[in-house]
Amino acid sequence: MSQEPLLHAQGLNKQFGAVVAAHDVDVRVNVGERVSLIGSNGAGKTTFVNMITGYVRADSGRILLGNTDISRLDPREITRMGVARSFQIPQLYPSMTVLENMLVALACHEARLSSWLPAASPKRVQRADEVLSRFKLLRHRERLVAELPGGLRKLIDIALAMTGSPRLLLLDEPTSGVAAEEKFPMMDTIMQALQGQALTVLFVEHDMDIVNRYCDRVVAFYSGRIIADDVPAVALAQTDVRRYVTGERLPEDAPHA
Repeated sequence: MSQEPLLHAQGLNKQFGAVVAAHDVDVRVNVGERVSLIGSNGAGKTTFVNMITGYVRADSGRILLGNTDISRLDPREITRMGVARSFQIPQLYPSMTVLENMLVALACHEARLSSWLPAASPKRVQRADEVLSRFKLLRHRERLVAELPGGLRKLIDIALAMTGSPRLLLLDEPTSGVAAEEKFPMMDTIMQALQGQALTVLFVEHDMDIVNRYCDRVVAFYSGRIIADDVPAVALAQTDVRRYVTGERLPEDAPHA
């Protein structure tokens, strides 16, 4: 794994009124890493993702993608530089088929979406089918998105993010809203689909079983600050993470008699 960071967030600060969403956040992510962002609701995880992708601008600090400062770029410019994301609530066209959603995404990445006909070119259909096949979605290509269950919609949203062949992929709670028995099979499908790709992945996740199994590193947030950054076994064992993230009741927290 390269030791040159693909992503380096340096001293990020962000406030929304009196709410501190990021305080001196500094994170380095190397090429090829699988990093999980954890923390309770409002801890700053999604704000961090939104700052990376240009949907929120930091009050101070900077974000480097390779050697390029992307802190002041808009989301389209950042996407063109190889950063893609999925959303907690999938951003899809429910009245269109799975294949049609893929073709629109491909056409948008090529910045030549002027009518439906060119979007459906044979080259784009082939590329769409390749991505759908990797995510085990090919059999659903002609189905309307509105007909599909939540887990499949999540997979489609991630497949859409992959149509631009990104080098950095951010997944916002990929297993939220998915039945417990479907979480591991779904994450297996995602990770298998990403195998062999020159791709770095950051994913926001609340399920610690998923975090333990699928990431190389954990970055834990609390009140806009990073309270742990290490391999899962070490990060999840830290006292502040157990208290503020996983919600354990520690002996020292018990009321004194």
